[in-house]
Amino acid sequence: MAGPATAPGARPLGGRDIVGFFAMVVGMFMAILDIQIVSSSLSEIQAGLSASADEISWVQTSYLIAEVVMIPLSGILSRILSTRVLFTIAAAGFTLTSVACAFTGSIGTMIVWRALQGFIGGAMIPTVFATSFAIFPPEKRAGVSVMIGLVATMAPTIGPTLGGYLTQSLSWHWLFLANVLPGIAVTSLVWLLVDVDKPNPELRKGFDFIGLALMAAFLGSLEYVVEEGPRNDWFEDEAVFILAVVAALGAVGFFWRVLSYRNPIVELRAFADRNFAIGSLYSFIIGIGLYGAVYLQPLFLARVRGFNSLQIGTIMAVTGAFQFLSAPIAGALSKKIDLRVMLAMGLLLFGTGVWLNSFLTAESGFWELFLPQAVRGLSLMLCFIPVNSIALGTLPPEKLKNASGLYNLMRNLGGAIGLAAINTVLIDRAALHNNRLGDNLNLARPEVQQMLDGLVARFDGLVADANAAAMKTLAGMVQREAMILTFNDCFLLMALVFVSGLLFMPLLRRPGAVVKADH
Repeated sequence: MAGPATAPGARPLGGRDIVGFFAMVVGMFMAILDIQIVSSSLSEIQAGLSASADEISWVQTSYLIAEVVMIPLSGILSRILSTRVLFTIAAAGFTLTSVACAFTGSIGTMIVWRALQGFIGGAMIPTVFATSFAIFPPEKRAGVSVMIGLVATMAPTIGPTLGGYLTQSLSWHWLFLANVLPGIAVTSLVWLLVDVDKPNPELRKGFDFIGLALMAAFLGSLEYVVEEGPRNDWFEDEAVFILAVVAALGAVGFFWRVLSYRNPIVELRAFADRNFAIGSLYSFIIGIGLYGAVYLQPLFLARVRGFNSLQIGTIMAVTGAFQFLSAPIAGALSKKIDLRVMLAMGLLLFGTGVWLNSFLTAESGFWELFLPQAVRGLSLMLCFIPVNSIALGTLPPEKLKNASGLYNLMRNLGGAIGLAAINTVLIDRAALHNNRLGDNLNLARPEVQQMLDGLVARFDGLVADANAAAMKTLAGMVQREAMILTFNDCFLLMALVFVSGLLFMPLLRRPGAVVKADH
């Protein structure tokens, strides 16, 4: 049973609470940042550890798999240990495993340490969300939601940029060593200052280890399938097929266990609350856009434009800048208008931003991408702040910890499944556009023959076989244009996902009305 300190507004909010909570937010930032910080530096890590192309992807995959298992588990662990103890262990463990990652000498040990880093760090993310609703009174939550929203959306946005800068300026080891000093500070401050609730050791009796194993098999295998499936032709790959079966069986076993066991490891009854269920769906959609856009745009700039990580980071910084600019506006709006209207505005703006991104050309650069990024940056806070309050703001305190884990899990699953869908579309649509453009590349057409003659004239005297060089250049242009059309298709599909999210808006109840009804 929750103690008095866990009820919103049950005790005066002091300076210790605010500093302690801010330390927790920094810990959450580190945990989310480390999902993406290695993405722009995988080639350098691969060279440093003498890893193969297949092995190096596990530096990111192992972290994600472990993290999605811990996120829903954090609810019951924080009730058993208390928020203070769980977060301190998570921050300390995250710091130690970061050091281990920096000094590892082989890809095998790197994968192990990254998995441990993701598993331990995963406890920090949902704990911050639950704590914000537990210690801050309703009138202060809008400002707190702004801060949490900035952190949760900025971390994946700046991750590749910061990672590329650290690797270019120092070395890839600093991707992990950069966590050490903040990690020590977070660990110390949380231990000394945070006092949100009391531990409940009684919950250790009958701890559902079978449920934990089934959840790990379900979520871990699912994460592997959606990460590796697009790269390995889905079920044509034996490992993907086997783990898809494991995920399906694990899911059946997990849902049966949590619905029948007296002390389930995850409490799914929070989904009976309509606002929480739909809010979690919106969290899933936001995950698709948040991680999908951060993945697609740098990929386009690297593959099509040939930009380096610093140039890509400069362009991507526009989204982050507009997130900062929009934060006070979003915070003020959340106090003045219906949160459902604000969320609808955010979804529509994000959909518009990625739709504007679907007009890419071979010349698209900073200024061509400025408006789409600015619109996306403005929209993120308009999405994040209301959906947090809609999903979590009306739940009773005793359900917050568990519900926060499920809510954050949905965002991560949205990102993982969204990236799998994006990679599948990139592969399939690239083949389709290549074939269509190739079919139109007929020398009987005057336009094609004229372009080829121009290329032959350009290469004449510069290379031994001007005709072969001209045909190679023409084929390269076809591949480039096919790739651009494919990226445009992906952005358009993402826009449709966000616009379709508006269909569920009439099902949401106004949060204020729900609170009154519950009380």
